[in-house]
Amino acid sequence: MPEPSAATPSSARPAAAAPKPLSLGVIFLTLYIDLIGFSVAFPLVPKILEFYLDQERHSGLLGWLLRQIESLAPPSGDNPVFVAALLGGVLSAAYSLLQFLFAPVWGARSDLIGRRPVLLLTVAGNALSYLIWAFSGSFLLFVFSRILGGAMSGNLSVATAAVADVTSREGRAKGMGLVGAAFGLGFITGPAIGGIIGAVEPDPAWARFGLNPFSAVAFVAFGFSLLNLFWIALKFRETLPAGLRTAPGVERTRHPLRAVFAIDDPAVRRANLVYFLMALSFAGFEMMLSFYATERLHYSEHQLTYVFVFVGLMSIFTQGYLVRRWVPRLGEKAGALGGVALIAAGCGCLGVAHTTATVYGALTLVCIGSGFANVSFSSLISLYSRADQQGHMLGVFRSLGSLARAVGPVAAGVVFWWFGSTFTCLLGAALLLVPVVTGLSLPQPVK
Repeated sequence: MPEPSAATPSSARPAAAAPKPLSLGVIFLTLYIDLIGFSVAFPLVPKILEFYLDQERHSGLLGWLLRQIESLAPPSGDNPVFVAALLGGVLSAAYSLLQFLFAPVWGARSDLIGRRPVLLLTVAGNALSYLIWAFSGSFLLFVFSRILGGAMSGNLSVATAAVADVTSREGRAKGMGLVGAAFGLGFITGPAIGGIIGAVEPDPAWARFGLNPFSAVAFVAFGFSLLNLFWIALKFRETLPAGLRTAPGVERTRHPLRAVFAIDDPAVRRANLVYFLMALSFAGFEMMLSFYATERLHYSEHQLTYVFVFVGLMSIFTQGYLVRRWVPRLGEKAGALGGVALIAAGCGCLGVAHTTATVYGALTLVCIGSGFANVSFSSLISLYSRADQQGHMLGVFRSLGSLARAVGPVAAGVVFWWFGSTFTCLLGAALLLVPVVTGLSLPQPVK
């Protein structure tokens, strides 16, 4: 029997009848420009870590981290790809932990003062983080830039809430699909630019100012953030009417985990927990992709660029076409659980794939599955939630995904280091079956 909260009018209170002030196209471009800057470094991650390892292997923060990692080394732990994979997992975890902490803060803040001012603040903060990265001659400064960037990247929940502001309940999945298409297109453009610009190195004489082989990429990311800041200032009109904002003085639960269990609606609470189980299992794959291709197929950074371009193209096709066409027919619950099942199948295939063709075939399953799952889960959370809680609820939702990306990469890095890529992929596939089973009890949302 469906949960009463999923069927009652109070959970489905319609938005204000005022005309929608902003088109989805403006939100799409806001996300697209933001994600170009975010993803330019993706194909360069192994090389970035290699650079800092060469510079500070025996000193400073990096030397200390490396000593802790090496103290846990398996007998075959001298493989530099495995060491870099685990170190990459630690850095990814730190970045995602900041997203976890700040996504509900930005979401709740946008419910109070509106989406536009929060987006302006956080995009400016992102720009500053890229500028710091450009001058990060030391690993410590590089980590600081990632911490600042992680805190500011919690703003994706605000942009997602803006989509909920300007779409009807029936069109929610289509709107969220457009968000996914922006992610996919950004993940094509960003890595492609990074792969090209990554070959441009500054004159060694500038090293005394902190410039490094990846400063050109950091400056490109900084430029895109400035462009996005001007775009939001000029074109992004407020999407949340004053009548639907949180009243000043209303207390919000800020701790993300406490916020999940403080949610009154059992449908929202359960959907968040099912999504967290999925994201926890999938997060390790996302971070490990570069290292998987390096270890399994011996790819260079330029070949890794092609992998990310392919993933981006599949994401655009899935979320911009397949999801928008099929989720309204299948329903958000079926789209979410079916998507997770496809990710599991793809991860299992990656575990046994050893040729370029089979790896790309398995990636196709993963990309299609993740497109359906991510859009459908965000649509479910939005549909289960009241109109005046979209920013807060989607902020909690995004923060749980970030918590999963904080824990998952480290766990996957350890498993990858000890047991190799085959076992890591097969274990991930098995764990992804858990949210499929636990999600069967989710109610159908009322539209």
